[in-house]
Amino acid sequence: MSTTFYQKARRHLGRKCPVMKTLIAGVGPCTLVAEPADPFTILVRCVVYQQISTKAARSIFDRVSAATGGPGVPMARLAKMTEAELRACGVSGPKQRTLRAVVDHVAAHPDLLPGIADRDDDAVRAGLTAIKGIGPWSADMFLIFGLARPDVLPVGDYGLRAGVRNLYGLKELPGAAELEEVAAAWRPYRSVATWYVWRSLGPVPQSGQGG
Repeated sequence: MSTTFYQKARRHLGRKCPVMKTLIAGVGPCTLVAEPADPFTILVRCVVYQQISTKAARSIFDRVSAATGGPGVPMARLAKMTEAELRACGVSGPKQRTLRAVVDHVAAHPDLLPGIADRDDDAVRAGLTAIKGIGPWSADMFLIFGLARPDVLPVGDYGLRAGVRNLYGLKELPGAAELEEVAAAWRPYRSVATWYVWRSLGPVPQSGQGG
């Protein structure tokens, strides 16, 4: 996504949503970037980042990457890592099982990842969530941070829900339907709006300029 794209997104969000207009004015330009990597590495990163802090996840992922030869995570090398080796990198038991499931599924479905960037969002979600342990949140993170898709709304993300509650003065965390309603005005830039909501709470992974 280019600088011009982000400028268009900011103008649209500011026109359509007063809350976004104020938020964008306070945060400044969006610095969301998709980190270049092969699809398998992106998928591993999504698993590692599940339900833990960004700082901890980054440290664990970097150790896994180093252990498999880096800078990415080659599937053949990950498949050979033992439980003890993964544990030494900080990978929990449940995430080890998910990574094993990812390796097994990708090996059994060699057409899953090649060309995935050319598929639409729903097709990507369907393909990834067929893997045991990969749910909608991981698929959405793959789309946003891996494929730089512009209009993803990760309704299961706690940070998005908490940020919307705070910014829009809601009494409770919004559910999926309420989030969809709030975010209707954000289309077709819901990924960018989500980034701004995340930034209202603190730094965001894979963002430049300290964001």
